[in-house]
Amino acid sequence: MIELGVNIDHVATVRQARRTYEPDPVIAAALAEQGGADGITFHLREDRRHIQERDVEVLMQTVTVKTNLEIACTDEVVAIACRVKPTWALLVPESREEVTTEGGLNVVGDKGRIRDAIEKLKGEGILTSLFIDPDLEQVQASADLGVDAVELHTGPYALARGAAQTQELRRLIASGERTSELGMRLHAGHGLNYANVRPVAAIPNMIELNIGHSIISRAVMVGMRDAVAEMRRILDLVA
Repeated sequence: MIELGVNIDHVATVRQARRTYEPDPVIAAALAEQGGADGITFHLREDRRHIQERDVEVLMQTVTVKTNLEIACTDEVVAIACRVKPTWALLVPESREEVTTEGGLNVVGDKGRIRDAIEKLKGEGILTSLFIDPDLEQVQASADLGVDAVELHTGPYALARGAAQTQELRRLIASGERTSELGMRLHAGHGLNYANVRPVAAIPNMIELNIGHSIISRAVMVGMRDAVAEMRRILDLVA
């Protein structure tokens, strides 16, 4: 069965638009669990544009499934992760100018900084994952650093159409195969929605998909519980 991680960042995005107390991502996480989420993902950005430290603290006390904290490779947020001890720490690239995460980590070109973060996290017993583009060199570099998983960036696949999307899916499949051969867990995420998720879920050895924006968008219309349950039913149909 494919594990479903639900990213609740955009619930906090709506809240921060008014700098108020609602909607609360903590409540969204609880409803996501009721809908069948296997994990809750949240990104503590350096500029705190959505998830706040208060959210991290309360989520770590209330979430009963696994937690997946997305962070950049900076001393401040790595230290926070080491203190609160999520199940997983997902290291991602981060730019203050971007609207959302654009592209994967350049593991090949930045091993030193990434290695330091991994060592600190693993020292606290936290499982580590790297958000990377579906590129065989990046997969190999991730394995060289001893991470537990890689999360393949599915954004280009989600944005492509026709033959271009088929080509992006082939890249994901090839990188997924290499990930498994190197003994890492295979995760994927970014831009996945109710229409395009099945081919990615069907990639051999896929273990976990992390999906946020599409589920939160759907929840605005039908409610968080039903939105998550609907995605759960789609994934359960994948052999």
